[in-house]
Amino acid sequence: MTTQTAQQTAQQAAQTAQTTQTAPAAQPVHRHGPRLPWAKLAPEVYKAMIALEVAAKKDLDPSLVELVKIRASQLNHCAFCLDMHVKDARAAGETEQRIYLLNAWEEAADFYSPKEQAALALTEAITLLTEGFVPDAVHDRAAAHFGQAELAHLIALITTINAWNRFGVSTRMAPGQA
Repeated sequence: MTTQTAQQTAQQAAQTAQTTQTAPAAQPVHRHGPRLPWAKLAPEVYKAMIALEVAAKKDLDPSLVELVKIRASQLNHCAFCLDMHVKDARAAGETEQRIYLLNAWEEAADFYSPKEQAALALTEAITLLTEGFVPDAVHDRAAAHFGQAELAHLIALITTINAWNRFGVSTRMAPGQA
């Protein structure tokens, strides 16, 4: 360790100690930088994920695809995916207002079609499986707006974005660094 590095480390430790003594107990702070280049280390998994995504979104409306990806990424706190899919949604012609309101889509229902609302409800139910299960009412609502094959693709899309989110969050992929 160089003298300069040792001095910087000592200064950081002193600052941390001062903060700990004067501030009330807070949540641990973490630097949000990449932990692991998972796609480079497991290229066969990355390629399989790409293939799954391509297959999952087949025959689904591109705007709906991006709304679903954004909503799942909001729920999963995946900054990398949010950054990417908001940009993709804009490029596909999605309005700023609908993107901004997506986090409160139920209160802004007039901005989303019944089909989009059904897809967003299903996205939330599948993403938040810790709640126990996907309720029949949510599934039935989606089934009323999507044919069986389209619904199967939607479920695959939701599952895929959740997998991407978990890669992004667990490896701390940083927004804007694709």
